[in-house]
Amino acid sequence: MVKFKKCLSLFIPALVFFTTDIFAQNKYKSATVGFYNVENIFDTIESAGLIDGNLKFNDPNYHISIPVSEISKYDTVTFRQQYTYENISGKKIIRPVILQNEFLPKGKKYWNSERYFQKINNVAKVIADLGKDVTGTSPVIVGLSEIETRKVVEDIANSIHLKNSNYGVVHFNSFDARGVDVALMYQKNRFVVTEALPHPVFIFEADGKRKYTRDILQVTGLLDGEEISFLVNHWPSRSGGEKVSMPGRIEAAKVAKVIIEDLKAKNKNAKVILMGDLNDDPTSPSIKLTFDPAAHPEHVKENGFYNPMINLFKKGFGTLAYRDSWNLFDQIIATASLVTSTKDFSTYKIHKTEIYKKDFLVSKEGQYKGYPHRMWSGDTYRADGYSDHFPVYTILLKAIK
Repeated sequence: MVKFKKCLSLFIPALVFFTTDIFAQNKYKSATVGFYNVENIFDTIESAGLIDGNLKFNDPNYHISIPVSEISKYDTVTFRQQYTYENISGKKIIRPVILQNEFLPKGKKYWNSERYFQKINNVAKVIADLGKDVTGTSPVIVGLSEIETRKVVEDIANSIHLKNSNYGVVHFNSFDARGVDVALMYQKNRFVVTEALPHPVFIFEADGKRKYTRDILQVTGLLDGEEISFLVNHWPSRSGGEKVSMPGRIEAAKVAKVIIEDLKAKNKNAKVILMGDLNDDPTSPSIKLTFDPAAHPEHVKENGFYNPMINLFKKGFGTLAYRDSWNLFDQIIATASLVTSTKDFSTYKIHKTEIYKKDFLVSKEGQYKGYPHRMWSGDTYRADGYSDHFPVYTILLKAIK
């Protein structure tokens, strides 16, 4: 009994201390997860893809970018087959990047280092502010689309606005015809990567020719010790018309669904956040038929999905504008394991999801007044421009014990 009293007298002050600390921190630990289509950030170097089929497809050196001037330094073979991991196996090849020419110093946009770093800093300024009014810090996780190389993402992470956030980078070059990819940035002191994989999306034209698009990036890791997976997406565009191009987005949605199912097969309570520019609205067939997500937390099925963007879209909000109408292509969809309708935040759950639309991101005049204030209007350069999309973000909360 004496021993018990001694233990109790030592334990109570510690409990009081932690209780006080909990109230000081509003009882919660928070983490912002953001996504931003940054609109065509190419570097200023004319480059090509060097693919080494002797490596595993998820090896960071499997598919790297090299200057065109250095191609002759590498022992490669001529390759005229479809780009698949199987076809490339055992070969070392060069993959041309065909649509980068306008973003070169001698291109139509006179894309030089000054303009490049202006864009990098503009984008980083936006990222740094996502959810900061709630969490007091930059996002723990950031998905990006329309970046050319890993170096572009590293430059964003190391910019003046973000360098103190200690970001790591996950990026794989895809076979996308435009040469732009998706990537993920993460705060290394909060998130530990345990698995990172690119998942190709196979789309074919009527003649059987493959149409190359962005991979879906899967990154699984521990967020403050809790396992969560993130899928970064940039589904095929609506080029050629919404209906004609719809099968490509439906195929991308199916690939994403299979990834989630595989994660759930390993852990039935797997927490997964799908984010990206889906080139479809929350009510489009690719999303509705594949995921059948609920618009409200209380309506989420046990093994279902939650899409907080549905209500925002129905209220008329969007992330990009076209011909004076808004689309909400940039979305965040979560598995039921990340949703609570009872305010149970014993593990990380979604608190709120928003479109980031600060005043400085909106065009104030001209043909595109009210639209996202982009850096390029055709070939007209605007140093104070950002992207043709608004970013989106969700804030996760977890009770401190």
